[in-house]
Amino acid sequence: MRMVFRWFGEGNDTVSLGQIKQIPGVEGIVWALHDIPAGEAWPMERIREVHNQAAKFNLHLDVVESVNVHEDIKLGLSTRDQYIQNYITTMERLAQVGVKVICYNFMPVFDWTRTELHKKMNDGSTALFFEKSRIDGIDPFTFVEQINQNSTLTMPGWEPERLSHLTSLFEAYKDVSSEDLWGHLAYFLKAVVPAAERLGIQMAIHPDDPPWPIFGLPRIMTSQENLRRLLALVDSPSNGITLCSGSLGANPDNDIIAMIHEFHDRIPFAHIRNVRVYDNGDFIETSHRTQDGTVDITGIVKAYHDHSFSGYARPDHGRHLWGEECRPGYGLYDRALGIMYLWGLWDALERIQPMDRKEGIV
Repeated sequence: MRMVFRWFGEGNDTVSLGQIKQIPGVEGIVWALHDIPAGEAWPMERIREVHNQAAKFNLHLDVVESVNVHEDIKLGLSTRDQYIQNYITTMERLAQVGVKVICYNFMPVFDWTRTELHKKMNDGSTALFFEKSRIDGIDPFTFVEQINQNSTLTMPGWEPERLSHLTSLFEAYKDVSSEDLWGHLAYFLKAVVPAAERLGIQMAIHPDDPPWPIFGLPRIMTSQENLRRLLALVDSPSNGITLCSGSLGANPDNDIIAMIHEFHDRIPFAHIRNVRVYDNGDFIETSHRTQDGTVDITGIVKAYHDHSFSGYARPDHGRHLWGEECRPGYGLYDRALGIMYLWGLWDALERIQPMDRKEGIV
């Protein structure tokens, strides 16, 4: 397991590279050029700028999250071919600085969705929270206004320039079914996966978060069955999964451990985090500790260890602790604590059964 840490860039993150470097076992950053609109090719000089910043701390850039997919590709419009070519151009430039994994998603309009960014927990910390009844009873335009009032930092997947076209986006998706979206994803992958193979890059799709339709928009990366279908669209090691235990874990019917056992050789990147799911469908993001949530983090780490997982992993959304002012879900303290919890599990498993002496799955 190769530990990495998401970083939003100089001037766009409350966490510094110097702080990241001090977290034991972290070898690289998970990054992106968040100010480049979806569909535009990333400038090589900007890519090299981030490379040089990370190199000063001996941190690699192996994982990018995300090179966002333009809505015209998801909608299957005639303009998608140019945006796909721009995507491939970006991939070619990323390969020049050693990028090996590109995490992306195929969620229409919205990225991850929460109803509250600082829900107070019993211990005094705050966390991202999803209240199902609130989503069911609010129109998306009001919801976007409320979310954008909560933070001065850019929220990944909630960029203002994209959401300013919300009315036209909803109109465009009005007649797009789940099967249509599957077809548009297949078209995209059949174009970019050969380029990924040539460049030594693995494409790794992120599950929908949460894993069910939002505001009537189709969502298709929601279950083990759907991930299986995704991998079959283009059967290549360069067509893979970012397995996010928190996103998929919001639906208790998802067996994440079974997914790891089935897809382990197609998971180049893992997001490991916990959520507590309530009977009414609400969920809140907790510490990474297994006992604090509904997701079996201990079992998940063991499943990766069983398969000698050598891909990249990062702690995902953390709580906001000790008065830290940060991008919601992306502070320093709880993610650093999460890393040490994950390393503790991994190191204990290594003591019990070192990977180089294992004889198959335990």
